[in-house]
Amino acid sequence: MDVIEILPRLHLLRFPVGQAYLWRDGDESTLIDAGTIGAGRTIADAVTALGRAPSDVRRIVLTHFHEDHVGGAGEFAALSGARVLAHRSDAPFVRGELPGPPPVFEDWELPIHAAAAEHLPPGDPVRPASVGELSDGDVLDFGGGARVVHAPGHTDGSIAIHLPDHGVLFTGDAVAASPVTGSVMPGVLNLDRARTLASFRRLAELDTEVACFGHGDPVVGRASTVLRKAADAYGVPG
Repeated sequence: MDVIEILPRLHLLRFPVGQAYLWRDGDESTLIDAGTIGAGRTIADAVTALGRAPSDVRRIVLTHFHEDHVGGAGEFAALSGARVLAHRSDAPFVRGELPGPPPVFEDWELPIHAAAAEHLPPGDPVRPASVGELSDGDVLDFGGGARVVHAPGHTDGSIAIHLPDHGVLFTGDAVAASPVTGSVMPGVLNLDRARTLASFRRLAELDTEVACFGHGDPVVGRASTVLRKAADAYGVPG
């Protein structure tokens, strides 16, 4: 796993598939997403290498239920004592109460899915002991007031997290950056692409300087302008 500083209080944790983010407020931190199965110990080691204790991480906010984002959540929660949070529509899948619905693949997405699947560890994840449920408009106690933005389409319970005081947006997989060109694009492997596009536009309209995606390099500087141009380029209705 690679650890990359985006801002002095924000680090990207990059896994073979997907990525997570660590946000620091003084003596406590928040983890946005939690990597693949088995990533809990790796995340704990990364937190320690950054000069913090795993117990300083008070919450794990999951942008959606897919295994490359929630696989390490239960393990890291057990190591750190952090509370796990997810949108109420995805929480049953995170808890393992129900199997999550699969994406509706477009033909051109099949090779992307196959390539990603090759890097996913086998086995079952450690399930969180509990999962707090979030709704659109909730404000979480980090980053000066982190706002939950429901961004359905990739999954029914996909969310973004917006930190208005810092101009930072965590989009989950509603938005991505191409690994080839770096250009911003709607997320792929969606449950409902039309809803994903609508969520893309909603996120693009937020006032954002830094946009952090579930896949691909973040945009650092004038991110809302970049997102709006990308939404226009993909013909997303305003």
